[in-house]
Amino acid sequence: MRIDVVGGGSLGLLFGAMLAEAGADITIWTRSEEQAVLLAEKGIRLLELGGKAERIIPVKSSWIGHAAHAARSEIGDREDNNYRWIWLTVKQTDINDELLAKLNELTSSTETAPTAVVCLQNGIGHLEQIERVLSQTPLYAAVTTEGAKRLDARTVEHTGKGQLWLGEWNASTRASYKILDLSQEMLVIMLQSAGFSSFLSKDLKNRIFNKLLINAVINPLTAIFNVTNGELAKDPLREKLMRALYSETEKILVAAGMDMPKNGWQLIIDVCEQTSRNISSMLSDVRAGRITEIDAINGGVARHAAMRDMQAPLNQAIAELVQALHPKQK
Repeated sequence: MRIDVVGGGSLGLLFGAMLAEAGADITIWTRSEEQAVLLAEKGIRLLELGGKAERIIPVKSSWIGHAAHAARSEIGDREDNNYRWIWLTVKQTDINDELLAKLNELTSSTETAPTAVVCLQNGIGHLEQIERVLSQTPLYAAVTTEGAKRLDARTVEHTGKGQLWLGEWNASTRASYKILDLSQEMLVIMLQSAGFSSFLSKDLKNRIFNKLLINAVINPLTAIFNVTNGELAKDPLREKLMRALYSETEKILVAAGMDMPKNGWQLIIDVCEQTSRNISSMLSDVRAGRITEIDAINGGVARHAAMRDMQAPLNQAIAELVQALHPKQK
């Protein structure tokens, strides 16, 4: 199975390495030529859970700037019995017109194997943005609780075992293709053989809302308090704020269409414990001086509230606090 991973960050390296080791034909597409050369020459260095063992996994790699050339060079290399899968693993803040143009180039050649795109971003709003550009391409969303930390340009540590749910985003707008249905089942089997607990989901919107609920509580508070996921709930005052933010966010997302979660608060605590060593992506961004995904997470919750004439004072305040930690956009 051919899988192109767009993004050489923590999730891109983790999924790329483990899928390549399971036998998938992997190409990592990076934002810099330097990282592409490094990965192609030395492979991905994968640290197993707990960091006690490591493996070097060879992969193909290319700079995303070469996307158009790659699409042209593949004409005639059609795989009639399978789909080519493109996994978009960059952060939502990196999805811009330039990246979407490159993604369109990767999917543009009608002579190559048919192509589907899988999006692994946090927050909401990006799927609609991508769909406007790739309107003719089957678009999938993946929701995962796997933990990963990129240590350098070729090294990733698997920091937490989780699950992955995969489902088609725009299935209602296209005809049904048996080849695609078969290919998505094969993709899940490949993920499972690579060590990921993976499932097809027909209730993807609810999964996205549930992941948004988790991210809206854990990510911004770890960034504000500068603590790991496991440390977050250990302080009584932090736990009190977590509960209040959870309660407000749950009420808004249920009004927006999310099923009332069973034992939702306990799920938050479970995620903190299962990923106790994790530094959340938002805290990593703050420490590195990068723009965070706060607008797509708590900002997204606040926008859902506004559309329904509801109040979201905690989500708005949390979003403003994290934005104050951002570098200013130029």
